[in-house]
Amino acid sequence: MRWWLVVASLWLLVALTIPDAEARNRPRNQNGEILRVRRRRKDGQGFGRARAGRTRPLKIRLVPGPSIPVVPVEGNALLLQPYKNIQEQHATYNVIPEPDLSLDISGDSPVPNDPSDVVTPLTQEEIQKILWREAEQHREEEERVKKKEEARRKRRKQRKEQEEKQRKIAEEMRKQEEEALRLQEEKELEEWSRQVDEEQKRRQEEEEDMRQKEEAEREARERERKLEEERKKQEEMLREELLDLVEKEKERHEEENERYEEEIERHEEENERREEENERREEEIERREEEIERHEEEIERHEEEIERHEEENERREEENERREEENERYEEEIERREEEIERREEEIERREEENERYEEENKRREEENERREEEKEEQEEEVWLRGDVFQMLPKEPEEPEEPDLLPAPIPRPPVATEEEQVETKETEEGEDREIIVVNRGGLPPGCDISDVTATCEDAKLTHFPPLAIPELKSLSLEGNSISRIPADAFNGIPNLEWINLKKNKLTSAGIDAKAFKGLKKLTRLYLDGNLLDVVPSDLPPTLQELKINENRLRGIDENSFQDLSSLVILELEGNLLSEGNVDPLAFAPLIQLSYLRLGRNHFRTVPQGLPKSLLELYLENNLIEEISETVFNQTSNLNIVSLRHNKLEETRIAPLAWINHRNLESIDLSYNKLYMVPSYLPRSLVHLVLLGNNIERIPGYVFAHMQPGLEYLYLSYNKLDGEGTEPESFFGAYHSLVELCLDHNQLVVVPSGINEMTNLHFLRLDNNMIRSIPDEAICDPNRSGDSTLVAVRLENNYIDPQKISPMAFSCVRSASSVVLKPQKTK
Repeated sequence: MRWWLVVASLWLLVALTIPDAEARNRPRNQNGEILRVRRRRKDGQGFGRARAGRTRPLKIRLVPGPSIPVVPVEGNALLLQPYKNIQEQHATYNVIPEPDLSLDISGDSPVPNDPSDVVTPLTQEEIQKILWREAEQHREEEERVKKKEEARRKRRKQRKEQEEKQRKIAEEMRKQEEEALRLQEEKELEEWSRQVDEEQKRRQEEEEDMRQKEEAEREARERERKLEEERKKQEEMLREELLDLVEKEKERHEEENERYEEEIERHEEENERREEENERREEEIERREEEIERHEEEIERHEEEIERHEEENERREEENERREEENERYEEEIERREEEIERREEEIERREEENERYEEENKRREEENERREEEKEEQEEEVWLRGDVFQMLPKEPEEPEEPDLLPAPIPRPPVATEEEQVETKETEEGEDREIIVVNRGGLPPGCDISDVTATCEDAKLTHFPPLAIPELKSLSLEGNSISRIPADAFNGIPNLEWINLKKNKLTSAGIDAKAFKGLKKLTRLYLDGNLLDVVPSDLPPTLQELKINENRLRGIDENSFQDLSSLVILELEGNLLSEGNVDPLAFAPLIQLSYLRLGRNHFRTVPQGLPKSLLELYLENNLIEEISETVFNQTSNLNIVSLRHNKLEETRIAPLAWINHRNLESIDLSYNKLYMVPSYLPRSLVHLVLLGNNIERIPGYVFAHMQPGLEYLYLSYNKLDGEGTEPESFFGAYHSLVELCLDHNQLVVVPSGINEMTNLHFLRLDNNMIRSIPDEAICDPNRSGDSTLVAVRLENNYIDPQKISPMAFSCVRSASSVVLKPQKTK
């Protein structure tokens, strides 16, 4: 606690010595008195006054008397006597007012302002007060220093405690990581053991299959040999029969010739009469001889054809052997891909049909609009003048009235009889003939009926036909101009199971609220390509499939799907739906819904309240920008999600959006705004499509958490370059990945890790900037066992095929499956 005394003493010493030094340096008069110098004011209005004209306050300083002991020491310091004698020492100080100095105008030397100024000494009491005030300031300064020191110690203590906590946390995390690493190593060891067992079992099965195939091939070759021998025998018999036939024909012709000669000799007397007959017979003989020659040529041609067939069979046998070897490699792969191809083809066909239908509908609407505009222009140009009065132009067709108006009357069939109608047809002779045609339950002309299915597609119907066919189960009215469905439209066909009303002019106001109520067996209803703005009400509870694509739906409320608990498939694409007009409780009644399509709408987020039973969700061509953390919480059975052509960024996908889903196997995020492969993908993911984004990087360990592992990864048409992949980018997918597509990127080298993929079948690296293929880039020379790699595509890069080592593709099953041409020029 004494250090503050030393500080105070030093501070007091400095405060006292500085004025003393200034006093010694000041000019003095002849008697040794200090001269006071006034500073000249710039305004020249006198001395000793402030700028406002007031007298300046008196400044006090202490001047040491002769009794103060000041001893200089090393380091320019001054040694003072103990603090207890300070007051006694200060008693010898003289207190004088500080002179107000100013520079003389004529020079730099200070001059006294006023010679009459007298130094006024302070009393002992005033000196004591000054010392007490200084001591009080020292105590306050000491307390501030003490508080600062205490605060510093407290911060230092807190910092140590925080560092200790961080050290403990780091230690715990290190222990957890070591434990996790140990568990992972144990799991990998178990997985490796399991894979070794499976590999041994697979090899045994393959050997057994190979033995069975060889045995089957031997049997097939034996059967082929027997068939070939039998065929040769049959050909030999046929050849002999043809030769016998030719010989018999020759003998018969020879006998006839002899008979003709005898006949000529016997009838020499009738030579003139017989000459014509003889000529005719000679022509017949020549014809027969030509026929014989033709038969001989036919035999020769057959023999040549037999030889050609034999050569062709030998060539085909060699070709079949080669193809059998090649087919053995592709059989398993073809079987696996056939189902995928069929599914994709069905999807493509369905989309093509929908696109064609949509284009046809647009063309039809454009033609209708053009026709209406032309009619309108013609009506505007046409004016009837009668005196001074102009007839008003006809009104434009108005929009359908509200549903409270009465529906249009149902047209009735033409009257012939109750059970038949008469048609007049023109016969081939030009006569008109009346034909009686049996009435087909009110089915209008242009419609067909087969068994329990009636088709009236593109029949130019403007009203719903009045049908009376109770046994009818399917009705198609696609491509007409029907705008209304009255309440009793289905009274004569109550057993319908499927209704197709696509591409009509149905409006929500034109469909009676009770139109579908009486159909107790209806399971499928198609209303695509109409003018509906709301979902029809009172739909049958038996409905399992409902399609309202390409309409004008502006919202779905809480009761839109009321009582449709059996609905499995729902399609609402190409409407005006968004998260603002779809009630979160709208899908609650759909407890069995598995397939939902909401593409080509205006959603910015995934709709809320999706059914728990949902398996497939399609939200293509929307405006979706984010995926929240809770949107898929209820859909635990979800298997396929398609979000193609939206505006998603990887930072707008919540980490817990779908990472814990156990059934979500396929995600399509093509044509969004992704700059890297999203993290926190589902653990169960098998199929990931990321085509057409701006992906520049595959982060490390992004697939490490997936079980059993990702199998199909499509990253075509992105911006991956040489720095876009890391050695850990494919960690977790080395043993599961089957197809990897990295074509149409900016890769300059083959990404590391591909040679470690033990189950890879197809690899696409075409249309990049790759210049060389190292020996170990695709194939690992240290790997034992059969390779699974079937096809590799590397065309349209900058590779020189002549400089590729033969070992670069040693793991590919067939050299013909490696595509290297064409390559880009440098």
